[in-house]
Amino acid sequence: VCRSNKSPWVCLTCSSVHCGRYVNGHAKKHYEDAQIPMTNHKKTEKQEKVQHTVCMDCSSYSTYCYRCDDFVVNDTKLGLVQKVREHLQNLENSAFTSDRHRKRKLLENSSLNSKLLKVNGSTTALCATGLRNLGNTCFMNAILQSLSNIQQFCCYFKELPAVELRNGKTAGRRTYHTRSQGDNNVSLVEEFRKTLCALWQGSQTAFSPESLFYVVWKIMPNFRGYQQQDAHEFMRYLLDHLHLELQGGFNGVSRSVILQENSNLSASNKCCINGASTVVTAIFGGILQNEVNCLICGTESRKFDPFLDLSLDIPSQFRNKRTKNQESGPMCTLRDCLRSFTDLEELDETELYMCHKCKKKQKSTKKFWIQKLPKVLCLHLKRFHWTAYLRNKVDTYVEFPLRGLDMKCYLLEPENSGPESCLYDLVAVVVHHGSGVGSGHYTAYAVHEGRWFHFNDSTVTLTDEETVGKAKAYILFYVERQAKPGAEKL
Repeated sequence: VCRSNKSPWVCLTCSSVHCGRYVNGHAKKHYEDAQIPMTNHKKTEKQEKVQHTVCMDCSSYSTYCYRCDDFVVNDTKLGLVQKVREHLQNLENSAFTSDRHRKRKLLENSSLNSKLLKVNGSTTALCATGLRNLGNTCFMNAILQSLSNIQQFCCYFKELPAVELRNGKTAGRRTYHTRSQGDNNVSLVEEFRKTLCALWQGSQTAFSPESLFYVVWKIMPNFRGYQQQDAHEFMRYLLDHLHLELQGGFNGVSRSVILQENSNLSASNKCCINGASTVVTAIFGGILQNEVNCLICGTESRKFDPFLDLSLDIPSQFRNKRTKNQESGPMCTLRDCLRSFTDLEELDETELYMCHKCKKKQKSTKKFWIQKLPKVLCLHLKRFHWTAYLRNKVDTYVEFPLRGLDMKCYLLEPENSGPESCLYDLVAVVVHHGSGVGSGHYTAYAVHEGRWFHFNDSTVTLTDEETVGKAKAYILFYVERQAKPGAEKL
């Protein structure tokens, strides 16, 4: 219908081929059109069977049922689905198809070569790879692109050995990820590694993270379906599950052992969250000190809490200021948000502190100090707030520095830190466009080899610092500046 060669889906009832739900959704329209005659006439037993509900992705060979709105693993008693797969694989391996793939590769390379940039007068190729939207998966794409530009974190995964999850009769054969399969035969770490390897290699303009998406569906039920999700919530689930899986290891080899052997991540930089340290806690892990003081007897309670990111409120006095150029009132800055997070605060009636000396809940004050800063400081601005009936978005512009974010004044013991150890430079920003958490669109800005890029699903464009600075940030990723001998403090 639309002459697209992206994501072809074949109807297993009539063999017609349409574009899948990730393109223009003509396969879905084919299914819907097939249902219309049945509502007007009395269904016969024969008509009952011909419903065009099941189709197969010609690229991944996964099977999808529109009636169930889900990928399925079931086959017929005669194994007809597997026969279609084998037939498609034979076509793929034929000389005709090989020739077609070669022509397609030439076209891809020519389109890639035409995508050139002028930097300092010389022409260079744009090697950035976008991520295809698989149906409201921009929340996932924005986080993946951000993490792929955190060099130390990304390089660790790219250097991991590939994990072979299959053996015996199934070795070398393609796996078809569906929700029905058990969790023991999928690896989030492996699919995350493959996705990171596909980015920045410059061989394609866009990559489809289908395998990773299927694994996410399996092990994170919250993200099943095709509705819009919260990018921050996804990032936390992703990091937590990567952390847990890295501790477990595969094929009898614990990946935390690989971490311990990595000279770049010394023991002094580790921060344990839920067990042994991994690259997740070594890079993103910091420690907060939570001080609570009873206002009746003065008893002080201290608790240390590990964190992977800090969620900051946008102070209420700034919540009406929407743009950087709006003149009414002072500009909200990231420092205002950090100060609001760390300032002494009196707990309200719903958060009374159980004082061990008074033996009852009492009024108290709370204050946060940062006891240990992470290598990568992830700051989440709380833009979504629940009201009695709905979740509102705070659309306030928050000014943030691209270089030299100084965290020294929020440290518990600033005197023990070096002159450069508290300075952070921005490496990535996730932005939410739209008015609600369940709607809108996510994109990301990230810096790679000194150049800023804008990642909008499959589209990647070169941008500048001024454009990045005007963004209404939702999640900010800052990398600890490496101390250089004789370097001046910005």
